[in-house]
Amino acid sequence: MAYFVNGNDIFKKARKEHYAVGAYNTNNLEWTRALLRGAEETRTPLLIQVSTGAAKYMGGYKLVKDLVEDSMDAMNISVPVILNLDHGDYDSAIECIKLGYSSVMFDGHALPTEENLAKTKEIIKLAHERGISVEAEIGKIGENQGAGELASVEDAKAFVAAGVDKLACGIGNIHGVYPEGWSGLNFDRLKEIAEAVPETPLVLHGGSGIPQDQIEKAISLGISKININTEFQLAFQEATRKYIEEGKDQDKSKKGYDPRKLLLPGTEAITDSMKEMISWMGTPSIDDKEADASFDRSSLNEE
Repeated sequence: MAYFVNGNDIFKKARKEHYAVGAYNTNNLEWTRALLRGAEETRTPLLIQVSTGAAKYMGGYKLVKDLVEDSMDAMNISVPVILNLDHGDYDSAIECIKLGYSSVMFDGHALPTEENLAKTKEIIKLAHERGISVEAEIGKIGENQGAGELASVEDAKAFVAAGVDKLACGIGNIHGVYPEGWSGLNFDRLKEIAEAVPETPLVLHGGSGIPQDQIEKAISLGISKININTEFQLAFQEATRKYIEEGKDQDKSKKGYDPRKLLLPGTEAITDSMKEMISWMGTPSIDDKEADASFDRSSLNEE
């Protein structure tokens, strides 16, 4: 039976060796299978994650966990897979810890810093007792083309001292589509944070749409995990639109209207886009020995 790893060793190695590992959001069955296929075909570790909104759409956090596990079994996935809660509030993080997610992101950026830190410590305690990894966010990631808030070096030190395993930093990055005239990532602040916490894997949210040269520079400065969602949504949309505009869904003799055929071009586009992002991030392929080592069950404790 498939199971998840917490990924701490994977991301520490990425930080040390100056490459990154992708963190990809799932939105449904097609997304899940596309991501798993991309990881298996490239022989790279996979962090598959779900947001609160996507989990609600899909039927809840338990259904998401079961779907990913069952898909891993059905597809004979042999590379390490991390299951992560993305941007969860306190209650969602607790729920996913109890369900057996192998990683959770507690997003307390909207709280006063002291409260964010206090709640993060509670999540860390509960998660680490079960061998589960914890990601926190400092600063504020921009939303829907709006500007965010730069993370502070002092906050980075405080959250790492509290025991977070991965740290997401607001450095000018934005969720969704980047607006015209975007000023780019703040590499000066990233460098300051990376030097202050030299061993902690740093996370770049809003990785979709950032130019390749900026992705590569961010990785060279300590970014070890890059979150991608919008990139694949746009790829799925474009491929699906092309299928319909070419009238293939109208071909009744070939059952072009069958959702399995209608959704296939978009699903394949997700995998293709994922492979391109993996090449940007420089994620190395793993051999069978490394895969076996990553599947050490002792990294996660049963409740």
